Amino acid sequence: MADTPPSDQQPSDQNPSAGAATPSGSRSSVRLFSRGSFLESSRLAEVLRAETTGGMLLILGAVVAIVWANTPWAHTYEAIRDFKPLAHPVHLGSLSLHLDLSIGAWAADGLLAIFFFVVGLELKREFVAGDLRDPRRAALPMAAAVGGMVAPALIYVLFNLGGNGALGGWAIPTATDIAFAVAILAVISTHLPSGLRTFLLTLAVVDDLLAITIIAIFYTSDLEPLFLLLGLVPIGVFALLVQKRIWKGYLLLPLAVVAWVLVHESGVHATVAGVLLGFTVPVLRRDGASGPGLAEHLEHLVRPVSAGFAVPVFAFFAAGVTVGGFSGLWDSLHDPVAMGILVGLVLGKTIGISGSTWLLATFTHADLDDELSWIDVVGMAMLAGIGFTVSLLIGELAFGQGSERDDHVKVGVLLGSVTAALLATVVLRTRNRVYRRLWEEEQRDDDHDGIPDVYQRGDHDLSTPPS
Repeated sequence: MADTPPSDQQPSDQNPSAGAATPSGSRSSVRLFSRGSFLESSRLAEVLRAETTGGMLLILGAVVAIVWANTPWAHTYEAIRDFKPLAHPVHLGSLSLHLDLSIGAWAADGLLAIFFFVVGLELKREFVAGDLRDPRRAALPMAAAVGGMVAPALIYVLFNLGGNGALGGWAIPTATDIAFAVAILAVISTHLPSGLRTFLLTLAVVDDLLAITIIAIFYTSDLEPLFLLLGLVPIGVFALLVQKRIWKGYLLLPLAVVAWVLVHESGVHATVAGVLLGFTVPVLRRDGASGPGLAEHLEHLVRPVSAGFAVPVFAFFAAGVTVGGFSGLWDSLHDPVAMGILVGLVLGKTIGISGSTWLLATFTHADLDDELSWIDVVGMAMLAGIGFTVSLLIGELAFGQGSERDDHVKVGVLLGSVTAALLATVVLRTRNRVYRRLWEEEQRDDDHDGIPDVYQRGDHDLSTPPS
């Protein structure tokens, strides 16, 4: 980390209200998927570029793992995944720390804590200075995320009623993998307009918040309150330092590691420590100057590590499942766990997100933004059915890594995510001509002032935050 922190901030990229300005300057009805400010759109575009690269690496890691696990050398893959660098618990006086984890468990518990730290930074920024700060703009992604969680969970439960012990996996199809999703958009060369890009990323942020809450509440076993209370100490010191804009790596990294260890020992999933640490980082600049604050600066530093290393490595160790040919695949799909996940991701996400968006539009009398239609909503909902990273994590928490049911979870997640991606590709490609035209309009800058003209039309200048 660099030694000079950014001074703290007035948000440089707040969004205007969701309402569109009429020629007379009065506000019309709320528009769904409307374009935000230029600065916010620019920031989101930068985030999506980073996630695209990470998504490509994620897909590569998953493909290599699946291919390797279905070759004669599958035992080598399993041996690496299950190898324990520490053969025994670590003893510190009377304390016994259960850090004798397999490499696969280190990837799930340790590396994903980096991913969730970035999620914590992004969540706080969105609630303090982003779209989730404005209740009108926050309503759509929040409603869509809740609908996109409830419908898949209900479908999974319907498939697994009957006392077979599988209801604990109800949350597996509720997640959306933004990196995988934007990688698919890059592969199919779809230029989503700003409003849809903003919706997709904000939906994923809220979805992550719900996933974190689910993991913390429903997948915590054998809670050790003492370790949890002790874990709050390094988190508190971390918060004190970053609030004073002291962010030297040799101070913050050891505190983060200690916090992770103590939360891990408490029985709460260790990735929650990453989120809590992210929440402590200040977003707003104290000096009122423009430019990125500490949260955004740390996000720029850590996101490449998360997207380029942590998540792909987790995908490599989590996705490897020995299918056993078509017959093995068919046997896996006979398990209602796999089918509940597959149908939940493909059908549940589509129904939940599209349905909640339609209900919001109906009850608030909101209209879709100009030139967008409900087929765009359906396409984005299908794309959100890609639930790779967090779905695999919840599957491991629900059934245990390496178990037979965990293998069925992987089959359901992989087939569900691929099917959702293919269906979304078909739908979004039919609209790509419209998207490309809207995207090109958002890039046009005839006056060469560095701000596209579309953000400066009308009585309200969308290039700057409203007063």
